[in-house]
Amino acid sequence: MKLRSFICALSLSAAALPASAEIYVSPFGGYSFGTSEFDISEVSTDETGKLKISESEHYGVMIGTTTKDPGNIYFLYSTQATDVRSGAFSDEIFNELDVDYFHLGGSLYFPNGKFKPYVTATVGATHLRPSGNYSSETRFSMGFGGGAAFEITPQVALFADVRGYATFINSDNTFLCGPNECLWHISGDVMWQGQANVGLEVRF
Repeated sequence: MKLRSFICALSLSAAALPASAEIYVSPFGGYSFGTSEFDISEVSTDETGKLKISESEHYGVMIGTTTKDPGNIYFLYSTQATDVRSGAFSDEIFNELDVDYFHLGGSLYFPNGKFKPYVTATVGATHLRPSGNYSSETRFSMGFGGGAAFEITPQVALFADVRGYATFINSDNTFLCGPNECLWHISGDVMWQGQANVGLEVRF
């Protein structure tokens, strides 16, 4: 319901944009870090431990339109190829995992000449895709962050930002489920993850 309301609000905002609004595309890359640890118990033995998604590089793209605030509204896609490790059961990689964010968001700029600091907020879904025969998981998530852009030309800018993502997980859920069984029970409410990004914004 929250996601539906947010999409409707963005749609109304887009409909009210002035004719001078510009479409932009912003490819970016960076590093994902600081993922929360989860308390886990192995289904077959009830052995407890910790589960964590490893830090690694990511890349993505934002597609949006400017507003007169000054600011923007945009769709963000980010993907991270990483792995899952459990220090209690093994220090080795347990399984490969892709972490995807699909978010709608907006930014508010505080221009100072060509230098434009900004704050941003997003809402959407986190998609966790394990390799092999394990099932994927999709959870509601929110993001927030801040950064700065520097205009090279009126149509091209470099930007850098730091973002935090909160993915809402059921407090008692299964994880890495195959066709016949689930390996672990997870105890936790929110998965936190940070991102540091650099990218290029091109306006049309």
